[in-house]
Amino acid sequence: MPGTQIESACPRHDRRESHMAERGDETLVHTLKKVAAVLKQSEIPFALGGSFAVYAHGGHSSEHDVDFLIRGEDVDRALEALVEAGFDAERPPEDWLVKVYDDGRMVDLIHRPIETPVTEETFADTIDRPVDAIHMPVLSASLLMVHKLLSFSQHYCDFARALPLARSLREQIDWERVRKETQHSPYAEAFLVLLDRLDVVPYSGATEEKETA
Repeated sequence: MPGTQIESACPRHDRRESHMAERGDETLVHTLKKVAAVLKQSEIPFALGGSFAVYAHGGHSSEHDVDFLIRGEDVDRALEALVEAGFDAERPPEDWLVKVYDDGRMVDLIHRPIETPVTEETFADTIDRPVDAIHMPVLSASLLMVHKLLSFSQHYCDFARALPLARSLREQIDWERVRKETQHSPYAEAFLVLLDRLDVVPYSGATEEKETA
C-alpha cells in the first residue's frame, strides 16, 4: 500500500467563505476537502464537526481543528482509504478517535464523541452545507453546542472556547434541547447561566425557578 504505514500511538454562502478565509488556513481547508472526497469516494458516512462546522454554519470559533465524525465500524476502512490516498495515519492512546495527517496538517476522525458512539442518528442530525464550494453533511448547530458543553469537566472547562460558537450561532441553536441534553452536567449549566448573565440567550432554568418561587 503506498504512503506511510498506520502507526500506533442559514447564513449566506459568501459569509461562510469569508469566515474561513479570515483564518488564513487555505491549506487546512484543502486538507479538509481531500479527506471529505476520500470518504465520499469510499462510501463511508461522515459528518463535519469542530470549528469548520461552526464556520460552515456562518459562525465563529476560537479553535483551530478539523474534525470528522465517522462510525466505529468504519474506522479501519477509513484509515485504509486515506493511507492509500497518501495520508499518514495514527492510532493515539485515546480510544475515541484516530488521526490522519496531510503534510503535517492533522485531521481527527472521531467515532465516539462525549462517550457516545456515532450512529445513523448522528448523521441524521446534520445539514448539507458548502465548505469552500464542496457540499458535505455538517453537524447541526444544536448538536455542536451540546458536544461542546459536554466536553467540559473538572480537567477541562474553557468557556472562552464555547462563547464564540454560542454568540455567532445562537439563532440556529435549539437552546431548550441543549439544556435538556446537558442538564446532568454542572459545567454546562454554569455556561448556560453565564450566557444568560451576558444577555446572549435567556436561561430557561432560571426562569422556571423564578416562576415556582
